[in-house]
Amino acid sequence: MSDDSAYKFSNNYTDLSNSSGVDAGFQFEFYCERCSDRWRTTFKPYRSAQASGWLSKGGGIFVGLLGNASSVLNGLAEAGWHSARDGAFKDAIAEGKQHFNRCSACHDYVCGTCFDSERGLCFNCAPNVRVAITRSRAQGEVQSASEVAHDEGRSRGVRHDVRQEMQLVCPHCRAETHGAKFCPECGFKMAQQIQCRSCSTSLEPGTKFCTECGERQG
Repeated sequence: MSDDSAYKFSNNYTDLSNSSGVDAGFQFEFYCERCSDRWRTTFKPYRSAQASGWLSKGGGIFVGLLGNASSVLNGLAEAGWHSARDGAFKDAIAEGKQHFNRCSACHDYVCGTCFDSERGLCFNCAPNVRVAITRSRAQGEVQSASEVAHDEGRSRGVRHDVRQEMQLVCPHCRAETHGAKFCPECGFKMAQQIQCRSCSTSLEPGTKFCTECGERQG
């Protein structure tokens, strides 16, 4: 495989490498482009930078000798970092290809769980038939149940007096009442309006005659 094709595979990765200090080394994390499950390469130490880091830690005791040695090693580590990182990266790609598959249709790299090896396609491009059947059945069940529930709601809705005006906020403590006759927070009695039996005009409770058409209410 050429370098160009190898680096195409590197689109779905995170570089966890560290170039300096006693924990310097190379590590890469790849992820499935379908389910996002991640796989991480084994950490490979970068010995040159680690040696420099250990000498720097001991520099407080032998400042002159160890300090100069640390500077030299640090310079060598920095000079060799990029080529060492490229080598480690290529090894990581080769190792990662044992865990990921390239879909021949969408060209995404996916894990074994998301890949149909017989067809050479990921399950986004070639969904599993049994999964698709089960999902469609569940979707149809939800849709049908929603339609039945909607019809049931319509039948229940006709039982409500939608002309009745209600106070939804208590004028005394400003709590939400949800149309209750008394405030659930302070017990304040809500002013529930009534409808004229003749012309449906909204009237205050206790009104004997409609203020719009004069019809007796009691």
